Amino acid sequence: MILILKADIDEQSDAYKKTLTFLEQLPNIQLQHHVVQGAVQKLSEIYLLGETHMLDQAEIESLDCVDRVVRISEEYRILGRHRDQNRSSGFTYNGVSFSQDNCHVLAGLCAVDTREHVEEMMKALKAHGQVCTRMGAYKPRTNPYSFQGHGKSCLPYVFELAGKYGIKVIAMEVTHESQIDEINQALKETGSPTGVMLQIGTRNTQNFELLKVVGRQREYPVLFKRGYGVSLNESLNAAEYLASEGNSSVVFCLRGMKSEGGAPHRNMVDFGQVPVIKRLTRMPVCVDPSHSVGTRDSAPDGILDVAHAAAQGLVAGANMVLVDFHPHPASALVDGPQALLMDELPRFLDDMNRSHEFYLARKEIWAG
Repeated sequence: MILILKADIDEQSDAYKKTLTFLEQLPNIQLQHHVVQGAVQKLSEIYLLGETHMLDQAEIESLDCVDRVVRISEEYRILGRHRDQNRSSGFTYNGVSFSQDNCHVLAGLCAVDTREHVEEMMKALKAHGQVCTRMGAYKPRTNPYSFQGHGKSCLPYVFELAGKYGIKVIAMEVTHESQIDEINQALKETGSPTGVMLQIGTRNTQNFELLKVVGRQREYPVLFKRGYGVSLNESLNAAEYLASEGNSSVVFCLRGMKSEGGAPHRNMVDFGQVPVIKRLTRMPVCVDPSHSVGTRDSAPDGILDVAHAAAQGLVAGANMVLVDFHPHPASALVDGPQALLMDELPRFLDDMNRSHEFYLARKEIWAG
């Protein structure tokens, strides 16, 4: 059972304390608090866990601080929508709103290689009004002898350049809890000029101990990639590990399924499940066309397969696109063959904007 409290409730008020005292006295019930900072107001929820079927819903709804009560199912208890279309979706971080209603493009380097390439990328993003990017400092690789990322040594200049060019959110994969400490330290030393969205890569989708650690920290939101070898349900339940530990600021990313059925693409594009995730959960949905397609091939219409796949995701209602660009793909240390070129950035951004606008037009049509 979820108690959705009235907006911007004062936790020091007598009404709130009275509500909490009442709830703490309920037999066989545990309380779990979750707070989401929206663009204009703070939204607080209290989860009642245990023998909630015995509770009088009307009595709880009558409490002064409670706006309404939602009965929850067993799966995705925190991140789930539970057939309540009025539950808030998304969150605001470092001044940027991420929800099931808006759209962001996170274009950038799959792996940071040089300061010069980072600056060239961020300078181009600023020139086109972008405030988000992706930058890989830690890179888990299939081959143990492949480049694993520069790690903490590149963080200071990545963060400094982000501040210089107005980048507010950097999606950055982490593979171990120690890397969160390294990010914390580097941000502190550079004066916190930007923000970080911690990325859980597909290889760590079911690394439950890592998910618990990332979930316990609430400083950074999380970009969670679907596992390429497990079902959608298993991946959604894995994302729930983050929320169950306290961090419900989660974006769910589709990045293609490992299957020969997707050939000649790198993976089977699974962007048709965008509306499914939005129906089942409150998470904003991201698509990663670069790792789904894996090439720079184009159709006879001249449009890159990566752009076609990304547009499919946005037309289906996706809220974010995670895409690889590189100033000089031939010298990229990771996934150079799939990276888009800098002179393709304005066309790609225009294409994504129009695809999102088309989705909004489709919503109007189906609204009747």
